[in-house]
Amino acid sequence: MNHTNSTLVAFEPTDLSTANSSNKQYEAIHSDDATWILTSAFIIFTMQSGFGLLEAGMVSKKNETNIMVKNAMDVIYGSFAYWLFGYGLSFGRDEGTTAFNGFGKFLTDADDREMGKVFANYFFHLSFATTAKTIVSGAMAERVELKAYILFSFLNTISYSLPAHWIWEPHGWLHELNAVDIAGCGPVHVVGGFSGFVATIYLKPRLGVFDEYYRPSKVMASPTNVMLGAFMLWWGWLGFNCGSTFGITGGKWILASRAAVVTLNGATGGGIFAIVFSYLKYKNKLIIDIFVTGILSGLVSITAISPVVSPWESLLIGFIGGAIGCFGVLLLERMRIDDPVHCISTHGIAGLWGVVVVGLVVEEHPLMSKSRGVFKGGSWRVLGIQVLVAVSIVLWTSITTFVQLYVIDKVIGLRMPREKEIDGADVWEHGIQVLDHNKKQHQVDAVDISE
Repeated sequence: MNHTNSTLVAFEPTDLSTANSSNKQYEAIHSDDATWILTSAFIIFTMQSGFGLLEAGMVSKKNETNIMVKNAMDVIYGSFAYWLFGYGLSFGRDEGTTAFNGFGKFLTDADDREMGKVFANYFFHLSFATTAKTIVSGAMAERVELKAYILFSFLNTISYSLPAHWIWEPHGWLHELNAVDIAGCGPVHVVGGFSGFVATIYLKPRLGVFDEYYRPSKVMASPTNVMLGAFMLWWGWLGFNCGSTFGITGGKWILASRAAVVTLNGATGGGIFAIVFSYLKYKNKLIIDIFVTGILSGLVSITAISPVVSPWESLLIGFIGGAIGCFGVLLLERMRIDDPVHCISTHGIAGLWGVVVVGLVVEEHPLMSKSRGVFKGGSWRVLGIQVLVAVSIVLWTSITTFVQLYVIDKVIGLRMPREKEIDGADVWEHGIQVLDHNKKQHQVDAVDISE
């Protein structure tokens, strides 16, 4: 069985011998598996809080509430769009479905026969879709209009939905090539990272963010919240990767257990690199944003492969991913690309590594992967397919994100006016006045912005 079938339906143990049969996709999901899927999705949704705290902590004080609001918009309008059309584009199977897109299940509902399978699958992928969008909010921080971002949050569902179909639907074109991406390194992290890349290029840098040495100014609202957000993402990632076994029956609980160990080892590898790198680069100081970037890049790197790779390999994959993420931050700064919370290097660039490394070390498993990596005696074709996954998702994401931003910019305007950007979105968008920090007044007061 190809790994991706497990993302669509959970099989009973007696089904394993015929797991490739397409009609199995329509069988009722096991209640234990449904419990596992829903619980994992609940955990994944808590990552929105982690993203919010991390992003709000890394921007300036005058924009921290606004960035938290944008994370809420990702859930509200992202969920609305995914219910309206996103799930149908990913997993619809009516007439009009092709290798490129699904069709059907719009305004998602289900009858009693398939309710458990459809709703569990829908809710799990909804958590993935909103996560992909939340990644982008960090790249657009401190200079995008809130109303424009709301519309973007709705439209950007398209960028996630089609790659999800390609990889996780039985007739998706990448699925039929036996591409392996178990927990969404491509559809979630590469999509989110490169949507952020296009967005920050389109918006251009924040006012005055680069000094004469081409280094971005870093004034964090709350480094403590950055760390707290990183912790929440770290633990949420366990639901992300372990839940992507899509059940615990039929031996899937063994894979979920392995995914937990591998996920933590990936973060450990990325964190170790970040610590060493920061102490060497920044005169014996552990810089918070670099530290967090290393940990999260390690997690991203292991997302596609967590149930089908060994713990020692995951440590190395995470270490290299941490290096890619941290050096990616420096590269983007040198290129004067303003990515306030490092989403491009953490999710986009490290995500490419996470997709491609599958072709080197993936293990063959009847529930998760038909392929073996090059280092495990597999064909170079496996590596080529994983490169194709990375390239196709980057191209799709870049094109669709640019079109979305261009339309929004022409219709309602994308970037804040200069005065609004200088004062901060919290005052203009939410009526919150940040008082003078030099006087150590850390409370905020509501102001009448109609005056």
